[in-house]
Amino acid sequence: MAANLGGGVPETEGGPVRHIPVLLPEVMSALDLAPGQIALDGTFGAGGYTSAMLDAGAQVIALDRDPTAIAGGRELVAASGGRLTLIQSQFSRLADHAPAGGLDAVVLDIGVSSMQIDEAERGFSFQRNGPLDMRMSAEGVSAADVVNRAKVGDLIRIFGFLGEEKQAGRIARAIEKRRSSEPFTTTRDLANLIESVNPRKAKDKIHPATRVFQALRIFVNDELGELAQALFAAERALKPGGRLVVVTFHSLEDRIVKKYFSDRSGKAAGSRHMPVVVEKPAIFEPVGKGVVSATEEEAELNPRARSAKLRAGRRTDAPGRAADMGIFDLPDLASLAKMGAA
Repeated sequence: MAANLGGGVPETEGGPVRHIPVLLPEVMSALDLAPGQIALDGTFGAGGYTSAMLDAGAQVIALDRDPTAIAGGRELVAASGGRLTLIQSQFSRLADHAPAGGLDAVVLDIGVSSMQIDEAERGFSFQRNGPLDMRMSAEGVSAADVVNRAKVGDLIRIFGFLGEEKQAGRIARAIEKRRSSEPFTTTRDLANLIESVNPRKAKDKIHPATRVFQALRIFVNDELGELAQALFAAERALKPGGRLVVVTFHSLEDRIVKKYFSDRSGKAAGSRHMPVVVEKPAIFEPVGKGVVSATEEEAELNPRARSAKLRAGRRTDAPGRAADMGIFDLPDLASLAKMGAA
């Protein structure tokens, strides 16, 4: 996710910066593709990673849950000479789209696209007034459903955990009071309410609504659950020797990826207070020397890269293990299905 999660895309003299693939040389190095290999891009977006993998000679299966991204990728499909298959799908289901013989590589860029932020009608940004939506797939429960129907206690947990918002309680109670007389329908409407409760201080680098908008977007799209399930799916879909490369933009996401690779490393866990857990075969071996961050030069050219972290692993020939969500220590948040009910 971009550093400017709630706001607009960084501005330059020429206008908004369009989506630029983050850590592209580092991603391609970690993937280590050879011509003819089969790679899957679970987050197609504007096609930056997919284009680079095609240039490396790979066959590419690209997924995106956003129908706008799928429509925008048709020209690249046509120009690929049959080497690109583009599918509208959540990346948590990537194993459903892998060939029977398995994949040589999987790459995931866990961030909101600059294209989505640019489109006011998608409701991702309060700097471009539009419907309070935020649905990447354009279906299901919207941010307006959450804001207008969730219990105060649920809003506090959503804003506090997913947005790390210190004023979550005050903001949630103000939302409850306001929605009793008039529901929230637009991004600017919600942002103004938040700013009235938590006014912007001179030293603040971000708008007071940024963390709440981040939390709503993550919650509406179940981004943490999707990421966790995508990691398990990649484990099932990759061949022995296949590479899994993940780029994250937020500490919550990076924590999930770090815990996953640690759990699948085969190293015994334990402490002086707890007995050592029986060592299990490693399912992934590390690629490189741990987490990779953007250089100062890249961060200067592309502000989105400033918070990016890359982690990668190489699939061993050990059998996969059950998908255990318990390894991530995620809290139980409110049910999206209930919020969408009339």
